Formats: sequence, structure tokens, C-alpha cells
Amino acid sequence: MAREQDYYTIMYGQQELNFKGKAVPSDLVLIGEHAFPLAMNPRGQVLMAASHYGQGRVVVLGHEEYLTGFPSLIENALMWLMPCTGDAGIVGIQKSLHSVAENLNYCPIKKELGDFRSGLAIYITDAYSVENCAKDLIAFIKAGGGLIMAGQAWSWAKAHPQENTIKNFPGNKVCSVAGIYFSEHQGEVGIFPVPRQIPSSWLAVSIGKNFKDDLQFLLKGVSEFDVQGGAIASEVMVHGPLAFPIAVTPAGKAFIAGAYYGQGRVILLSHEGFMGRDSLSTFLINAIKWLDEDRKGVIGIPHSLKGAHTVLSKSGLNCQFTNFRGDLSVYVCTSYSDAQCAEIQEFVAEGGGLMIGGHAWYWAQSHCGSNVMTDYPGNHILNKMGLCLLGGTVGGGLYKAPEIEKSCKDGYHFRRMLRRFAKHVNLGKELTNHEQSCLKQLGNDCASYLRMRCHESASYTSVVALLSDIVKEVGVPQVCSNCPVQNAKDHLMLHIGSEVYKVSPDPDALLPYIIKDRTDLPTVSNARVRISANTQGWEEWISTGLYLSPGMKTYIAVPPEIVGKSWQVQLGCQTDNIGGANVLKRAPVVHERFPLDAEMVQVCNLWGGLIYIIAPPKSKVDGVEIVVQVAVQAPYFKSGETSVADWVDRIRQAPAPWAELEFENIIMTFESRFIRNLDCPDEVAKLWDTIMRSIADLAAKPSKFPRKERYVADVQISHGFMHAGYPIMMHADSAPALVNVKEAYKSGLWGAIHELGHNQQRGVWEFPPHTTECTCNLWSLYVHEKVLGIKGLNAHPAITLENRQSRTKSYCNGGKDLKNWSMWMALETYIQLQEKFGWDAFKKVFTIYHDMKGVPNDNAGKMNLYAETFSKVVNLNLCPFFKAWGWPIQPSTQEKISHLPEWSDHPMVQYA
Repeated sequence: MAREQDYYTIMYGQQELNFKGKAVPSDLVLIGEHAFPLAMNPRGQVLMAASHYGQGRVVVLGHEEYLTGFPSLIENALMWLMPCTGDAGIVGIQKSLHSVAENLNYCPIKKELGDFRSGLAIYITDAYSVENCAKDLIAFIKAGGGLIMAGQAWSWAKAHPQENTIKNFPGNKVCSVAGIYFSEHQGEVGIFPVPRQIPSSWLAVSIGKNFKDDLQFLLKGVSEFDVQGGAIASEVMVHGPLAFPIAVTPAGKAFIAGAYYGQGRVILLSHEGFMGRDSLSTFLINAIKWLDEDRKGVIGIPHSLKGAHTVLSKSGLNCQFTNFRGDLSVYVCTSYSDAQCAEIQEFVAEGGGLMIGGHAWYWAQSHCGSNVMTDYPGNHILNKMGLCLLGGTVGGGLYKAPEIEKSCKDGYHFRRMLRRFAKHVNLGKELTNHEQSCLKQLGNDCASYLRMRCHESASYTSVVALLSDIVKEVGVPQVCSNCPVQNAKDHLMLHIGSEVYKVSPDPDALLPYIIKDRTDLPTVSNARVRISANTQGWEEWISTGLYLSPGMKTYIAVPPEIVGKSWQVQLGCQTDNIGGANVLKRAPVVHERFPLDAEMVQVCNLWGGLIYIIAPPKSKVDGVEIVVQVAVQAPYFKSGETSVADWVDRIRQAPAPWAELEFENIIMTFESRFIRNLDCPDEVAKLWDTIMRSIADLAAKPSKFPRKERYVADVQISHGFMHAGYPIMMHADSAPALVNVKEAYKSGLWGAIHELGHNQQRGVWEFPPHTTECTCNLWSLYVHEKVLGIKGLNAHPAITLENRQSRTKSYCNGGKDLKNWSMWMALETYIQLQEKFGWDAFKKVFTIYHDMKGVPNDNAGKMNLYAETFSKVVNLNLCPFFKAWGWPIQPSTQEKISHLPEWSDHPMVQYA
């Protein structure tokens, strides 16, 4: 809104702008958060712009004749620029601009014709005469002065064909610090109406420079990027008009990129380790010279980046160990801190070079629920520069350097691809096969870009407006299990629709284009829900039994006990991100979270969903009350609180499309259609209470879980038939089996218990990847035997006696290679132990591990410890047994339990 007010002030009273005449302006390039267009032609070219820098303000006109051609606009601009000084002062006018001074004779301002000097309030100049006073002008603006600059750079570019216009055109040495550049491109002229809001156009979503000369310099002698090894980098998003990808994977993911920012330059590497790699030394030396721009100044490198210092010193430049300081030529740092964000941005804007390295994927994983685009420290520095680090990863590899001509013309760039897609939508231009192959990447990038939520940036709001228009023009596919999304364009629209709704200034206007058939469900008002929680080292979802329809807004009254203490509200139970799938049966992300940071919070989710209160780790409350202003009642059964009669007569028919059954130790969430005819939820509760107690029993833990497990049955999940976690995710088709008690006793529940077993696995006695899909099945075996009465050999087809014997024989004949000891093969080892020593032995082993300290980190060490521990529990030396399985049993382990009698008749003797 602040930018809109600035625009309104400058353009007040202007109905149209007549650019007809002999003057041919430059197209202006705008970057950063503060620059915004004042005049834009139908081709999306910016002919006038304004911006802020420091305490001051800048107005830039695309031709010097516009200083006299638009007198009322200049008068408005002077009014807008003057407040920066705090009082009415002197307006200095560059001495060659006599006609400008004469035009202002009627204005009640103090004017002075001459060279720039200190003490002025505003200075008016052309773009050609500022080279000698550029630094003084920048300091003047930063301190609160106002500047009007006018000129064109296309004729200068023709006269200086070998020069870099963005860097070296005189006017750009000043106004670039405010994010405005004169380009070498001529602007189209005519008579153009003045819009009420800051002008925007899909045609304006363009790249501001051909980066051929930059890539030729950076890639000299570079044929490939060798980033092989264990370093996992982040994907880089290149979104600014003056930012460009340098190194990309075959899938189009950038992991090294560059940018112009103000008068300076930036190189971003998406892992700090890359800056010290000998295999990248040629590129790194090129990059540091590109950043230094032949100043031969000091390259500042923190002590923590010794590898970078070693490699970059080979450039012959003066590399010094130092923290950031303003007199450096180039600063090298990581992206993990934003402690000097503003200083670094100013340093680059005024001509410094920045090489920054680091990844964001680990931060994203360890800050679940946070927004990488807005919250990751490095992105606070980088976003303004047109670059950012994403939560997605790029694996190590040997990647070819791009073909420069092809990269500059057709290589993937967010702005270039967005413009081409907009052209497809607005003008019906067919997309090429290559462009169609880029649509998925464009969808991901649109989603990431929108999450920047930089509403003060005219560039950002123009992209929001563009994507909103595309949604209204194209519509969003009505995805469901019967109408899956399969083609790239539908993927893109589903992505865009989901994300633009969240940031739109008028989301209600978009809703009919995204969800076309919304059911009007009956609601309840001022629903009161009591909240109790005693969490340990994890968060916990607390069910409310309430639901919001798609796009429905409500207010939640929050008790003061939890306000501002990291509590959240979550809308939607389906937390899997399925964006990586080729076929989609729902939108990629359909849940939303909001912080409970005030006593009254408004919440809304495009896709609707059940309402949960999220208790953070280490929080304790007892019976505090939240009030939900308006919501839809959901079918919700809670053991000990809901009577069967109420369930059958009323609750199971509640209108929400999602239902929950909450028992002693587990909560099940699925579509309401699966429980509309459930007559005996108490019997389902009895079964699952018994199952969950047996889960705890085998794990040697208290029967009451510190946090109830959760199942969520969804139309599509992120991977597998089911997968463990909180919640355990399963496909909707699996939901009926959870509540069919009779069928459970008959056929078992192997998959569902398997996932509960995953949640019981502990790294101290796990040997990944061998046992990852193995030891979880101990709980499946135990539950089927102890609860469901299904003996092990009948619990799953894979563990019939015939299959067990065949697998074991094949494994032993193959040399007992542990590479083949996994899943069912590995389970055989544990089954043999169970058949000899019973389940109590496992319980005792798990008990010992609960409090065990100093467990090795490697598989071999852990396997020796397990053999030792199990042997002591059963009072038998099991080393011969484990060695017969190919375990790497050490002499020291055998020595520790040599006093125990050997298990000499173990099942593997025949294969010894």
C-alpha cells in the first residue's frame, strides 16, 4: 500500500501521457523491493520509474526531454521527493538544463542552476553528466535527498558496443543503487492512459540483460561442474530480471547462479563446500575476478572458510581472512546468518562483490512449518537480489557447463518461462515441446516465488496480478480420484491456483475459478473446545471435531495461556506434499497452519479441512478453552466421552466430509463415507486399544502412549502403499479395514501394524538400510499372534515356511552377503531368535536399550553390541548364530561373552 500511495502522489491528476515525438526513450529495468514503474507502454516497457534508497527517493525518466514534456508530473515528483529532507529546501538543477529551470519558474520553490553540491534538497540532472559525482549523489540520496534523473542509454550503447550498459552507462552508476537501470533497448512511444494503480503487464515479466558476456567470462576454461561426493546442495531459484543461472542439472535445477544488484554483483553457490573445491577452482577464480571487476581489491573471507581461502588465493588477488567490512572489494560468506543483512546489501548495491554459499534444505527440514522463502537467513539477503535458496535438494554429480548461446536464448529462467506461458494464455501461442517440459519447473517456481509474500514490492504484486489473471482465464482443473491431473499444464495451474489464492488481495474473487462446485454445508456457531496437552519432545495435534469448508473463513478465540507460545492452528489432516508425483488426485499441498499469536485469530484454507490445535513440544495445559466462531460439525467419536447411542443417532451423520475416531492410544482420520454406517465404534475401540497396548508391550514401554498415534487415509500419499510418521499415511482404500473388526480377526492388519512398527524402531538397534523394512515387522508378527490369533506363518504370504526356507538357502548359497540381508531375509534372523527364545527376550533387549549410552554410530559396531546384548539376555553365546548369518562379529565381542555356553544347534548350522 505504501508503494501505491507513492505512485498516486507522483501521478496525481495525470489522465494520459503523450510520449509521441522525436524523443526515443530507454526501456528501464527495475529490480529489488523498492523500485516501481510510473509509466508503462503496451509492450510492458517501463518509460518512467521511481524508487527509494536509504532515507532518500529517486525518480527516473527514460529520456531527458521528459523533464520539460511533463511539467505537472515533474511538479508532483518534486512534492514527493521534498519530504525526504524534512523541510522545503533548494532544488539544484544541472547547469545544462536551462529549459527545465525555466519550466519551474511558476513553482514556489528555491531553484539553483549549477553542478551538484551538498546542502540541496533535490537535484535534477540528465543521465550523462553524473559520472564524476556519482558517489556524492549516492551519499546524498542515502542521507535523504531527492533525485530526478532523465536520459536514454540506447544511443550510448551503440557508441560503446563492447561496454556493459547495465554497469557502465553513467546514469546507471547512480540510479542502479535504487534498483532502476537504463537499458540499451529503445522504448516504444505513443499516447498511454495512466492507470489508477501501479502499472503492470505480463509483457513486463522479462529478463533485463543478455548474460552472454557474463557467462563467457565465468565459464572460460570450464567444461563441467564436478560436485560429486556427499555434499547435498539446495536448489537455487533465479527470479530477478538481472539474475541468471550458471550451473544447472539436466532436470533444469540451478545450483550456482549470479546476479547484478545495484552497482555490484553476486555469485550464489548452493553449498558452502563448493567454495573450497579444487574441482571447481577454474570457475571459482573466474567468479572472484568477475566480482572484483578488475579493482584488484581485498577479498574478505571469514576464518571458517579456509578451503575457500586456499582456492581463491590462486586467483592472484589479495585474499585475507577477515569478517565483513565496508572497504572490501569482495566479501565471501555463508548463507546461514543474516546478522549483517542490510550492510551486505548496501555494500553490494554500491559496487561490492558478494560470493555466498550454503544450503537451505536442512534448515527447511529442521524448521517444519516455517517459510524458507521468508524465514531462512540467507534469503533475507538474497531475495532482493533476485535469487533465493529453496528447500529442495540437488544431489552431487558431474554436470556439463551450459552452452552459452543456447542458455541465453532458450535456457530455463523463471521470468522468461513465465512470460512465454502468459503469451500462450493471452495470445494463444502454442508452447514448444521444450517449453512444455519446463511447465512443472515453472509451477514449482511460481509456488516458491509467491511464498516470498513481498507485498511491498511492485514486481511481486505484478506477478501476483499476472498469475491471478491466468487463473481466471484458464481455470484450475477440478482434481479428484476420478479426474486425476496428468498433463504438465494442469499440474502448473493446480500449483498456481493453490498458491496465488493464499497471497491474493482478493482471494474470494479467485475461489470460483479454483473450486467450481462448493457444497454449502450447515454450520455451528461459537463452538467451544477444551484443550489439554502435556507434550514432551514433539508437537501434538489436538482434534476439535470441527471442519472448515473450502475457502471458508472463521475466527478462533485463543486463551491467553497459549497466545504467543508457539501454538498453532492447522486446517486439514492431509499433510503429505505430493507435488513430486506425475499424476495428481488432489492438489500437492492442502493443509495450512497459522500461529496462535493473538487472542483472536482469523484462519482460512483454500481446500478446507478439519481444525486442529497444534501443541508445541514441552507444553502443558489442562482444559483451556478455545472458541471457534463458525465451523462445520464433523463425525467425531472419542472414547470415554462419546456414547454409542449419540454416535448412532446423531454424530455419525454430521455434515463434514472428514471423520475421526479417537481411542485410548490412536486416532483415525478418513472420509466420512467410511463411517456413516458404523454401528459399533466401541468394538473398534476395544480392538485398537488391545492392539496399541500390545505395541507398547513388545516395545517394553508403558501401555499409555505419551502421544497418541494417528492414521490418516488420503486419496493420494507422498510415497508407498502406506508410510510411517505422525500421522501414518495410507491410501483411502485401506480405511475400511481399520474399522472392520470381524475381517481384522480373519485376515489381519499387516500393513497398518507394519507402519506402527516403523514408529517404534530406534536407531540404537537398527542397521539401516538392512533392517529398515524388517524390524518393524516384529510388531506385525506380535500383534497378529497375541491379539488377532493369527500365527506367524499365516500372518503374511512372504513368511510361509516354504518361502522362508527358499530365501535362506538362496542367501547362504550366495555367500551370505549383507547387501542381500534386508526386509524378509533379515526378518528371518529375528524370527529364528523369536522361535527359540520367545517374545520376552526381545522385550528384555528393548528394555536394556532404553537407557543404554555410548552406542556406536556404525552398523558393524551396533551389530556387535546387539549380539552381545541378546546373548546376555538369553544366557547363551549367540556369536556362532550371528556369524552364520554373515554379521561382522569381532573377536572382542566373542571375548566378552566367551563365558556363556554357545548356541550350537541354531537353525543356521546346516549352512555353516
